[in-house]
Amino acid sequence: MSNIKIPYNKACLVGNELEYMTQAVQNQHISGDGPFTRKCHAFLEEFLGIPKALLTTSCTHALELMAFLLKIQPGDEVIMPSFTFVSTVNAFVNRGARPVFVDIRPDTLNLDETRLEGLITPRIKAIIAVHYAGVSCAMDAILEIAGRHHIPVVEDNAHGLFGKYKGKLLGTFGCLATQSFHETKNITCGEGGALLINDPQYIERAEILREKGTNRSRFFRGLVDKYTWVDQGSSYLPSDILAGFLYAQFENYQKIQERRRTIWDYYYAHLGEWAEKVGARLPFIPAECEHPAHIFYLLLPSLEYRQSLIEHLKSREILSVFHYLPLHISDMGRKFGGKVGDCPVTEAVSDRLLRLPLYYDLSQADQDQVLEAIYSHRDLS
Repeated sequence: MSNIKIPYNKACLVGNELEYMTQAVQNQHISGDGPFTRKCHAFLEEFLGIPKALLTTSCTHALELMAFLLKIQPGDEVIMPSFTFVSTVNAFVNRGARPVFVDIRPDTLNLDETRLEGLITPRIKAIIAVHYAGVSCAMDAILEIAGRHHIPVVEDNAHGLFGKYKGKLLGTFGCLATQSFHETKNITCGEGGALLINDPQYIERAEILREKGTNRSRFFRGLVDKYTWVDQGSSYLPSDILAGFLYAQFENYQKIQERRRTIWDYYYAHLGEWAEKVGARLPFIPAECEHPAHIFYLLLPSLEYRQSLIEHLKSREILSVFHYLPLHISDMGRKFGGKVGDCPVTEAVSDRLLRLPLYYDLSQADQDQVLEAIYSHRDLS
């Protein structure tokens, strides 16, 4: 995309990323669970106040670990929103489970908690709360419903690091949660993720599964005199080179968050009048939620309007992007019984949502170009 001057996303260097990557090589420990990985674990555990955090090669792998830990089996069912990334569903489908898709709320675009009760059967083994754009699901209601039915709640918090619900950090509500450090996320190492463990009963087995099904972690702590194969598992450890990059970003998280919030707030302050005029909608943040400025989206009047605006922005060398296609009416979703009309809010939102450029190095001058391009758009649909 050489003709794009303002991309949707751009990774940033904010501190000692390159220095720490070099240090990882000099430490002669560039495989997993080296010094920088341990620093990242400590940061997440201290910041979030959780018993254990484990870095993974991606949020996808963290989700797979989660499904392992919940002992999901063929024939089990898992409730999740249709409006989410495919990794959320694949983690459970790969274990033989059937997804039960629930529609989203029209305001926050999160799982509609009022629909949960009617979906619960004895086959439901987990409820997946996906915090879209880092804005919290209605966790009180979700946890209350799940608690009455003795169903574990887990959080797909790929968007939500530093977000809060009623003053409590996201990723700390479910028994387990997952985090993403993909290049599109606020804090990144290119590709990476983490499993957040809030219930200590899962810690030992999580370490085993993450270490190819061996008790290697116990060996290195001196708890056994040799390590061996004791369970299922795979290799989910990221290189310590990537952990060095990630730790440098953790060191500067406040600077990153402040800049992203400034950009998000600037969009919000300068697009309200335009949105009202054209019949669009800006992101909705409930009073009890604090968002991490991960995504700034527009909900446009129609699919045709969205496509027209994308092309208009591209003609100004600005890249804007849509987001999730409804999982329930994808090719795979239909195999599980999904059909058009099952999740009407998801279907409508998917056609109309547009994400604007938002990254640490986005200057105000560039942001003003984005705004001017939006103002100058004339819908020809």
